[in-house]
Amino acid sequence: VNEMRANHELGILETLVLGRAYLGAGLMSADLKSNDRIGIKFDCSGPIKGLVAETNAFGEVRGFLKRVPIPIDKPMESFDLSPFFGAGFLLVTKYLEDAKQPFTGQVMLKYGNIAKDLANYYLTSEQVPTAFNLSIKFDKQGQVAGAGGLFLQAMPQADDELAGSMEERVTSLPSLGKVFTEDKDPEALVAATFKDYSPRFLANRRIEFMCHCNQERVRSLLTLLPIDELKDIRDKGPFPVEISCHYCNTPYRFTQEDMVEMYGKRYPNN
Repeated sequence: VNEMRANHELGILETLVLGRAYLGAGLMSADLKSNDRIGIKFDCSGPIKGLVAETNAFGEVRGFLKRVPIPIDKPMESFDLSPFFGAGFLLVTKYLEDAKQPFTGQVMLKYGNIAKDLANYYLTSEQVPTAFNLSIKFDKQGQVAGAGGLFLQAMPQADDELAGSMEERVTSLPSLGKVFTEDKDPEALVAATFKDYSPRFLANRRIEFMCHCNQERVRSLLTLLPIDELKDIRDKGPFPVEISCHYCNTPYRFTQEDMVEMYGKRYPNN
């Protein structure tokens, strides 16, 4: 979360919003295999306007806010973000390696709360009882001191009453961000929370902020611009031409010589 914040140059509110989305997406990567990916997209009418987060089977997460900074009328009095979302939709897209095309499910935003709306997506779109707890803790200086999340899903044929009890247990946990600030590890948290169910730990893997953009990919995108736009950039600049990746905010710069070369390769007879 700190790396995400630094790359995107975010304030406290923006870090809280996008950070929770990163945590949720990272947890959702647990079901992915090989080259599978999953993306979540919030489109809304409130000041946030929307966000995108994407993760893969390796636990690499990236994403961006549609509006930075998020405008606020008065100082925040709590971490309730529902006023910043307003009405809108949540889209979840799965890019599965063995599928012919991506699958997208969509639900209306019901809560204006990333954890609750993700859980509602699974229940409404996939009929799977689900609970999320996503939390970020800031210190007195406004720096991220801890961040964490918990993702619980009912297995097929699970007892409804048991599933409901487990969901309530997850959502009623204290701030996970604060818990991890105090150096409590995830396995200890799970063991303590579900001690009466004797949980078994099956896997452990790293979740990290990672984007695979690079200079050549951005160059390829520039080359695809219409001839008039590419010619205008080639002739007028301003140079160096700078383009930043939406997902990680990494800047890429191109000289006039680069633009002349790109134009010549794409339109050799013009």
